[in-house]
Amino acid sequence: MIIDAYNNTWQAGGTSDYLTAESYTPQTMIQHMDQAGVDKAVGCSLGQMIDNDFIAETVANSNGRIIGFGQVDPRKNDAVQVVNDVARLGLKGLKLHPTMHGYHFADHGLLDPVFAAAADNGLTILVNALDDPFCAPLSIEEIAKAFPGVPLLIAHMGTVWNVTEAMIVAERNEHIYLETSGTQLIEVQMAYRRLGAEKLVMGTDWPGNHFDLERAKIARAITDEGDRALVEGLNLGRILGVS
Repeated sequence: MIIDAYNNTWQAGGTSDYLTAESYTPQTMIQHMDQAGVDKAVGCSLGQMIDNDFIAETVANSNGRIIGFGQVDPRKNDAVQVVNDVARLGLKGLKLHPTMHGYHFADHGLLDPVFAAAADNGLTILVNALDDPFCAPLSIEEIAKAFPGVPLLIAHMGTVWNVTEAMIVAERNEHIYLETSGTQLIEVQMAYRRLGAEKLVMGTDWPGNHFDLERAKIARAITDEGDRALVEGLNLGRILGVS
C-alpha cells in the first residue's frame, strides 16, 4: 500500500495572492493520487488557514483515502484544547508550522503542553521544517526528546542547509522520522545511506508537488523494492496504525 505522509487541501478563502484565494480540493487531490497509484495520503490545512473541521469533513467524505492531520498554533491560549479537539474529530496527527505562526521551536513553555496533549491523545506530530532558524532540527529535538511516545515527522528533512542536522536528530531518536517532500534527490540518497529505509517516509506536499513526481524521486533514490515499500507506505502505516 502506498501512503503519502504530507499534503494540503483547502477551499478558497481571503484575497491573498499566495495560495489561499484558490481552492485545491480533496476531490482533485484524490484524482492526482489515483494517477500516481497512491492508495492513501495525509491531508492537512495550510499554515495560514487552519481549518480542522474541514479536514475532518474531508476524511469523512474520502472513502478512506485521506488521513487527516489537524493543526494548532501553540501561541494561542486554547492550544491544548485545540489538540484535544483534533483527537475528538478522529484525526491521526497534528501539524505544526513554526515559520508561519512565528515561534521558535525550542520553547518549552509553548510546546511542552502541546506535546503532552498529543501524547495523551495518541497523535503523531509533523513539523513543517524547511531550512529555517525557527525550526532547526536540533530545536525540534530539544522538545521531542522528552516525549518518546509521540512519533514525529520532520517534514522536508530540513532542506537545504539543515539536512545533515535532521539526519543526526533522526539517527539518535527512535521516534523521529524524516519526510521527503521538497527535498533534492541527493538528500534522500544521503539519508537512505546513513539511516536506512526504516527512518524515512515519503511525502509529496501536494499541490506544491505531484504524487507521480515524488514517487519517481523515491524510486531513483531507493532501488531496492523492499526498502522502497517501507518508505512509500509501510513505515507510515505502522506509525499511524493504518493497515
